[in-house]
Amino acid sequence: MFREFVSSYYYGLETCRQEVPFDDLERVLQAILTAYEADRTVFVFGNGGSASTASHLACDLGKGTAIPGRRRLRVVSLADNLALLTAWANDTSYEMVFKEQLENLLQPGDVVIAISASGNSPNVIRAVEYANERGAVTIGFIGFGGGKLKELVDLDITVSSCNYGHVEDYHLALDHIFSQYLRQLFRTASDQEATANDAVESRT
Repeated sequence: MFREFVSSYYYGLETCRQEVPFDDLERVLQAILTAYEADRTVFVFGNGGSASTASHLACDLGKGTAIPGRRRLRVVSLADNLALLTAWANDTSYEMVFKEQLENLLQPGDVVIAISASGNSPNVIRAVEYANERGAVTIGFIGFGGGKLKELVDLDITVSSCNYGHVEDYHLALDHIFSQYLRQLFRTASDQEATANDAVESRT
């Protein structure tokens, strides 16, 4: 029985992978790269398991892509400051905990990545609505077919699975895909710049 359960679980993960067009992944990658090139900030947030993924994504994009001597990608998770989260929840409502943080920090051209398995979390929706009003680029990592969030974001990576495990596992895979590819990209660019500089110096 356990063997069948494991096989079924893996099948669900593979289904998530297969149903996301590569073009959707590429558009999200380009949005993050554009933010980096313009020296903008990437904000990430979510609830529960998605909050954990937001923390992980902020770590991997911020630290995991860092190359010595190269400007770093600026990434902030809005799910990590417990004092701030509970203060806004207590003084306003839990629905406002991400939107209120964005009011302090968000600038036009920044990128907002909202992570939600259901696509219907009120605090995620409110934050994305505010980000849209402020001229940010909004991205959704979503499950359950998309929910309300899919209709609000500029770009989305959405899977149809209604299994929280499958959705959260796939979102974590997206974290590693984007962060590891960006590290490789930044490393290659740094190596090419170093080679070009050496060539210039050798001619002088």
